[in-house]
Amino acid sequence: MFIIGSYTLAVAFCIVTMLCWGSWANTQKLAATSWRFELFYWDYVIGIVVFALLFGLTAGSAGATGRGMVADLAQADWPNIGSALLGGVLFNAANILLVASIAIAGMSVAFPTGIGLALVIGVVVNYLDRPEGNATLLFGGTLLVAAAILLNAYAYRRAGTGQKDTPTKGLVLAIVAGCLMGLFYKYVANSMFEDFEVPVPGKLSPYSAVFVFSLGILASNFLFNTLLMRYPFDGPPVSFGDYFRGGSRDHLMGVLGGVIWCLGMSFSILASDEAGPAISYGLGQGATIVAAVWGIYVWREFAGAPAGTGMVLNGMLACYLVGLGLIVAAG
Repeated sequence: MFIIGSYTLAVAFCIVTMLCWGSWANTQKLAATSWRFELFYWDYVIGIVVFALLFGLTAGSAGATGRGMVADLAQADWPNIGSALLGGVLFNAANILLVASIAIAGMSVAFPTGIGLALVIGVVVNYLDRPEGNATLLFGGTLLVAAAILLNAYAYRRAGTGQKDTPTKGLVLAIVAGCLMGLFYKYVANSMFEDFEVPVPGKLSPYSAVFVFSLGILASNFLFNTLLMRYPFDGPPVSFGDYFRGGSRDHLMGVLGGVIWCLGMSFSILASDEAGPAISYGLGQGATIVAAVWGIYVWREFAGAPAGTGMVLNGMLACYLVGLGLIVAAG
């Protein structure tokens, strides 16, 4: 199987992760305006599973290093399979709650609260579980990225893109989503053998772990998304009949979104071998700022914002870039 052989390449893979995780939501914007997120989300999950399977059968089964994915899955112990599945369930619950929070409280509340909390929890949890890298630089960089996320929230508030009143339900959903999002990565990392060049009996390869993780997302989606369709936090209920009435563009956009996200997840897991889970996860969660750049320069979300908003956005990008540099230097 293909593995990363240097820290520099691992950082490059983390940057791809950040770009993917910060960009996949554009596919939802490109879908039909009447296409509800609950319906889009089914195709998004399908895209994750399909990419994880194909990536494992190709890059995860090529070459003489490690174990091919099929053989790896056949020898895996159930506790390790269960750990990767649990990671998928936790991620799916977090992702759906985060989207519900955005619908209720707006991006200015949901993203800083949810993703900012996930970044801090994720870096701390993964570092304590597998302490790799300079702790001072790692946590200093994490704090700067968190500061960038807060500046992003302030810019949204100034521009009036978020709601002025924060419903308690939306804030609670964002907090719960952030806690779950910060925990899922650890369970996927714990299901794998640490040195990807030396397979360990009973443990999963990174490719197998991502595939099992995707199955956890798919299985839990039949519960989480079905409930959300029937009892949405915002808007009227939708049915499976609505899903099958969607156009080919709607479905393709959802699958593409899942593929983009899973590419980022796969690269993050592969990078964790050289960079360590804490650094790999921390760099990936810089996706919030990538999403902000899309909003600023492509979707023009800050057009007509009050004077001074540009300075806030510049400060956000500066904090992010310095924080990113510290996280990279921590390795």
